[in-house]
Amino acid sequence: MGAIILKQVARDGLVLLGCGKMGSALLARWLVAGLPAASVWVIEPNPSDWLRSAGVHLNEGVPPEPAVALLAVKPQIMGAALPSLVSLANGRTLFLSIAAGTTIAAFEAILGDRTPIVRTMPNTPAMVNRGITALCRNARVTDAEMALAVALMGAVGETVILDGEHQIDAVTAVSGSGPAYVFHLIETMAAAGEAEGLSRDVAMRLARATVCGAGELAYQSKDSAAQLRVNVTSPGGTTAAALDVLMDAKAGFPALLRRAVKAAAERGRELGK
Repeated sequence: MGAIILKQVARDGLVLLGCGKMGSALLARWLVAGLPAASVWVIEPNPSDWLRSAGVHLNEGVPPEPAVALLAVKPQIMGAALPSLVSLANGRTLFLSIAAGTTIAAFEAILGDRTPIVRTMPNTPAMVNRGITALCRNARVTDAEMALAVALMGAVGETVILDGEHQIDAVTAVSGSGPAYVFHLIETMAAAGEAEGLSRDVAMRLARATVCGAGELAYQSKDSAAQLRVNVTSPGGTTAAALDVLMDAKAGFPALLRRAVKAAAERGRELGK
C-alpha cells in the first residue's frame, strides 16, 4: 500500500467482517506493510490462534467512521452478518466485498444506495501473495476510494478494474474458480503418468513441479502463452503429438474449457439472483 493510503486507513481504522483464510491473508499483508494492528477491528466468531495474537481489536465493536469495512464472510451468512455494520452506512465508510455471489444491489438493499461499495473477486493464490483480484464499483465510489480499494487488494497480488458488475461472473469463472481447474490438471497429469508406468509419488512430483514451473515461466516471460507453447513444441515431436490431442477443436482443451467456464459463469449468475 502507498504511504498516503496507509496513513489514511491507520488514522480512520479498518473493519473486517469475517476473517477466514482470505481475510487473514489480506490482514497479514496489511500488517506487514505497516498498518498498525490497533487500527483494525475484526468481527469473527471463530478466530484462529494467529488472529487472537495479531493485536487487533477482536470482537470489540467497530469505530464510528472507519475508512474501510471489508466484507469477508461467506455469502450464505452475509444477510445475517451485514446488519451489524449498518451504523457505518453513512457515505463516509467504503464497503469492500470479497464475497462471491453477493451483488452490489443486495448490499445496497441493506446499506442504502448512498453507501460507496466496491465488489471484488479475488482468488486463493492470494494466500501466497500471487493472487489476482477484479474490482467493480457502484456510483457512489469516488476515484480516490477506488484507488484505496485497489491498493488494499493489491497487497496480495495483481488487480484489474472491470467495466462493470456485469463482468464479475466471467471473472469468477476464469480466475475465481480457475485455481481448481489447475489443481485438477495436476491430478490428471499425475494419474496419466501412473498409467504410463510411473509410481504415484514420482508422477505427482513431476506433474506438480511442471505446472508450477510453467506457471512461473508464463508469469515472468514477456512472450505470450501461445509463443511459450510454440517454444517448447518441436515439429513432429512428443509435445506436438500430445498437443494434437489437447488442441482438438471438438474434444480438446478449447471446447472443454469453454464449456467449463460457461458452466461456472452461469452458476454465478444463478447465485446472484
